[in-house]
Amino acid sequence: MEAKNDSAIIPDREFLALLHAAREDDEAAKLQLIELFKKDIIDLSRFIHLPQEDAVSEIVMEILAYIKDCV
Repeated sequence: MEAKNDSAIIPDREFLALLHAAREDDEAAKLQLIELFKKDIIDLSRFIHLPQEDAVSEIVMEILAYIKDCV
């Protein structure tokens, strides 16, 4: 059951390294983070009253802004 819900599992160190690199404007790290949460983003986009492409785009932009400003 848990494997069904988890999109991907990476070690904490690798995740923190990706966050740090994304904060330093590493485009590859940003893409990896988006890919890591892709399934969750698509699932959540169903609950936003926008076309799915727009909802996904909004979620991705908010995640990237949060990483840049708060992490």
